[in-house]
Formats: sequence, structure tokens, C-alpha cells
Amino acid sequence: MSLASLFGFGPVADVSVILNGEDERQQVEYRAGKDKREKAPLYFDGESVIGKVVVRVHEGKQLEHYGIKVQFIGCIEMFYDRGTHYEFVSLVQELAAPAELTSTAMYNFEFKNVEKQYESYHGINVKLRYFVQATVSKRVGAIAQSKDIWVYSYRVPPEVNSSIRMEVGIEDCLHIEFEYNKSKYHLKDVIVGKIYFLLVRIKIKHMELSIIRRETTGAAPNQYNESETITKFEIMDGAPVRGETIPIRLFLGGFDLTPTYRDVNKKFSTRYYLNL
Repeated sequence: MSLASLFGFGPVADVSVILNGEDERQQVEYRAGKDKREKAPLYFDGESVIGKVVVRVHEGKQLEHYGIKVQFIGCIEMFYDRGTHYEFVSLVQELAAPAELTSTAMYNFEFKNVEKQYESYHGINVKLRYFVQATVSKRVGAIAQSKDIWVYSYRVPPEVNSSIRMEVGIEDCLHIEFEYNKSKYHLKDVIVGKIYFLLVRIKIKHMELSIIRRETTGAAPNQYNESETITKFEIMDGAPVRGETIPIRLFLGGFDLTPTYRDVNKKFSTRYYLNL
């Protein structure tokens, strides 16, 4: 028992948010910190968010509150600007008028057909999250509790998905042509490609292929770019000769990838690159 509780200064009640059918829903595991992973129930755009707020008054205590409300919030948080949250969805429901509670009380809520236009994202410098927050207002301060949900948005595959073909090299020393079977991939896709050696007049030790995620946050002049290597592996070891071909087959399903995001709410972008 803490000293605050011992002398009667501790919290008189706890608040929790319980979502309907939470245990039956698919749980999405996401990176919540450098070495921390958490899970949240999966929702889709236009789906209602229904549940209950439970206020448990501690035994022998009495809670005098000035109103109980629940909010559904979608916001973008910048890690370099922790004091600022950019809310793009903010819905509120008043659950109870000012009163006194001496025992546990339960309040139902329903946010119908909620628009969730962006997909959830936890990156290096930015976080896009949706959460339900219950707040019990008191004369001094408030008791609040929130619960995150995860949002996926599915897109129709593009009709045009041309291959990537490029020739690179050093003049009169090395000419390489690489080709990937398409330019747009889904998250469980396989990248298939070939590397052709058209001219080899220098010594090559090895060749690596890597997937790089580049995150851009903020707007100029206060724009931050951060890159991280998702995977890197060696596709050739030794000296190739002219006319040699190196095949590439890279399965994406085992990597922690997100979709490509382009200028989400004018706050951030996330792009992926194949680096040879």
C-alpha cells in the first residue's frame, strides 16, 4: 500500500474501457517503443466502435464527480514535438451528469459508423493512433483511461503495375542492368528480379540487396527524414563475369512492413526503397 493510500489521499476510483467483442477480434501486434510491443483490436473504416465504461469506486470510498464522458479520437503525434497532437477525428459522448458514486457504475457508449480515413502507424518519429478515452471530471483534476484500437485500410490492387528496369554503372568499368518484376507490391508479396552484368572491368567483392524504410515528418523548413534498414542480405559473393545473371527472390511476408504513406494529413510520409 502506498503512503498516499494509507493516509486517504490515493485515488478513490478506477476507470476502464471495455470494447464489445474485443476478445473475438483479430489482435494486431505493433511496435510501441524501441524494445516494446503491444496489441490492439482491429477495426476498419466506417465500422462502429461500441463498448462500456466501468467506474469502480474503491471499498469504503465515495466519488463525487462533475460529469463522465467518453471520446473517440484519431490523432497524429510527432515525437520531436511531444506537446502537440494533431486531431483529425474527435467525437464525444456525455455519459453521466454530476453525481456521487459509492459503488461500481457502468455506462454504455456507441460511436456509429466512425470514419477512420487513415491507417494506424507507429514509426520512428511519428505515431498515428485511434483510441477511446473515458474521463471522470472531479473538483480537482480528473480520472482518465484510454484504450487503443488498430485500423487497417484495404486498397484495390493497381491496374497498371509495370516492372522496374534500370542500367547503372561506372563508365568503361562496370555496367549492370537490374530488373524487378513490378513496381508495386503487397505486404505478403514476393519480389522477383534479375541482375545482368553487361561489362565487368573492376573487382567486385560482394553484392547486397536491402529494403529501406524512409520516414519524412513535418514540413519545410522543419522537416525530418529518418531511414532504417528493414532487411539486408548478400545476393552474390565473388567476382562476376560479363554475361552473368544473378536471380533475386525476396519474400516480404516475414518483415515488419507497413503500406506506403504519402503526405498523410500533410504531416508525414513513409516510403520503401530497394537498395542494391
